[in-house]
Amino acid sequence: MSLLTVGTMAYDALETPFGKTDRILGGAATYIALSASYHVEKSNIVSVVGADFKQEHLDLLKSKGVDLEGVQIIPDGKTFFWKGRYHLDMNTRDTVDTQLNVLEHFNPIVPDSFKDCEYLMLGNLMPSIQQQVLDQLPKRPKLVVLDTMNFWMDHFWDDLMVALKGVDVLTINDEEARQMSEEYSLLKAAKKIMTMGPKYLIIKKGEHGALLFHEDKVFSAPALPLEEVFDPTGAGDTFAGGFIGYLAKTCDISFENMKRAVIWGSTMASFTVEKFGTERVADLTTAEINARLEMFKDLVSVDIQLA
Repeated sequence: MSLLTVGTMAYDALETPFGKTDRILGGAATYIALSASYHVEKSNIVSVVGADFKQEHLDLLKSKGVDLEGVQIIPDGKTFFWKGRYHLDMNTRDTVDTQLNVLEHFNPIVPDSFKDCEYLMLGNLMPSIQQQVLDQLPKRPKLVVLDTMNFWMDHFWDDLMVALKGVDVLTINDEEARQMSEEYSLLKAAKKIMTMGPKYLIIKKGEHGALLFHEDKVFSAPALPLEEVFDPTGAGDTFAGGFIGYLAKTCDISFENMKRAVIWGSTMASFTVEKFGTERVADLTTAEINARLEMFKDLVSVDIQLA
């Protein structure tokens, strides 16, 4: 088993109804790797940062078994930075500032030692970069998962359509699914999107859970009701890390096992939103995770008598 994650390593400044931060660790690859580390002892990252990326954050990832050979550190560059402000409902947000910095000219290079990966997670990133990584692999991984967002749909549609043809699983949210398919019904949207390349589709619905589609099969996973949602940043990436990490650990990519992986993803995401940034997901215990998994089991378990 080997897991390769491609995505951003970044710094975020966040403001929610419950507080604000000036500059904290973020980025899709960061969240994915931290979440997956609870399943896999070792994983690899391809990304880019500037000279301002703190050693303590590199050390955090290394402590979680992440190989950073594929992370380019640009000596005279600055790390990707995003600043956002969340509304009271925590489902909508405004982008206050985006600084691409070193990401603007990122040319991903997959180290030779990473090229035999069996599981590939293409984090939310420019589709052409996602495709460049796929093109560097001599053998197609056992499973390729791609995450994307409406920005890439708006500005890089053709590149996204090319990248989708080479993936097994696509993860997007409900708004993005409707935009991509031009269908309001998520069932119709899923059918249309799966004709674009992905064999499986995960539609994330935030506080309303997630849907998993494959052929004519549908699995609906609930979201765990939480008393407080402090910061939703990175929840989708944490979901992706829990999802692919579980599949990599079990070496089983059947639809039935993907159901379990979705629950794992939802479990990890439920921790992330409880504190700012990566603070919560970086320091979980097995007991905490198991207790929350039990809560999810209770949510999805029902004994009902047929008429």
